[in-house]
Amino acid sequence: MARIGITTTVPVEIILAAGHIPVDINNIFIGDENASSHVQAAEDAGYPRNICGWIKGLYSVVVQSKEIDKVLAVTQGDCSNTHALMETFEHVGIETLPFAYPFDRDYDILKLQMDKLIKAFGTDWDSVQMVKKRLDAVRLKVAEIDRLTWEENTVSGFDNHLFQVSCSDFNSDVDKFEKDVDAFLTKTKDAAEFDEEIRLGFIGVPPIFTDLYPYLEKMGARVVFNEVQRQFAMPFEVDDIVEQYRLYTYPYGVFGRIKDIQAESDKRNVDGIIHYVQSFCFRQIEDMIFRERLDVPILSIEGDKPGKLDARTKLRIDSFLEMLR
Repeated sequence: MARIGITTTVPVEIILAAGHIPVDINNIFIGDENASSHVQAAEDAGYPRNICGWIKGLYSVVVQSKEIDKVLAVTQGDCSNTHALMETFEHVGIETLPFAYPFDRDYDILKLQMDKLIKAFGTDWDSVQMVKKRLDAVRLKVAEIDRLTWEENTVSGFDNHLFQVSCSDFNSDVDKFEKDVDAFLTKTKDAAEFDEEIRLGFIGVPPIFTDLYPYLEKMGARVVFNEVQRQFAMPFEVDDIVEQYRLYTYPYGVFGRIKDIQAESDKRNVDGIIHYVQSFCFRQIEDMIFRERLDVPILSIEGDKPGKLDARTKLRIDSFLEMLR
């Protein structure tokens, strides 16, 4: 039973069907109280300063932990720096496997990529389909947490973020994760309803800031839609696992994401959107398209290294919320 590090959401059913343990390296990195030390360690090893903090964090977590046996990296559909990340892993003796989402959502190419992964892990489609059914039951419960966030208003923006983002690897233990979800759902039955003045959407990669959601709620706003995190939780009720990962919006073109964001923003009565962009990330370019295509006020904020919101970003958030009021 190997521990397979993943650089973003992948067909996790394949890893589990092969009897291995998926580990989302991003969650290990940002969940570390000393996350900034991982960035510094990567720079000490030779990573340039003007490279994404997430990439540097992933590198250090894997190299320092010694508990990840192999890394499954997404070479198309995620970060443009992943190729070099894989090379630096291999340079220090860490085995890597590539996985690529086809930019045009081509069904046959995506199925071929999944088939190659199934063969590489020594499993089969029937076993993968059985795991999908197991995970779908858990995903339905996480979808209920999402519904409670925007419809019943009994879940915070951070809890919504946390449970959905954890569906990338189910916290490396599906049964335990499901119990945690069940316990949380039980707790929400007695939860007081939020009465924030402003309802927000959050789009873009999960933030490297550690206090964004609490700060927004302190200022009278709450995130009721986490775009990418919701996609990690696979909110699609389809039997075909290839189609499931074809519907997943994040790895493909921006226009599919825009359609999803606009529809969810309308459904959830979102007043404004915060677009988080990571320093030195190519996805910053997409901000110009979001601003022209989305019919919702947008504030773009940028983060570099792990830590709390800086004073300038807080001031910009305060001004945005006041404008929405």
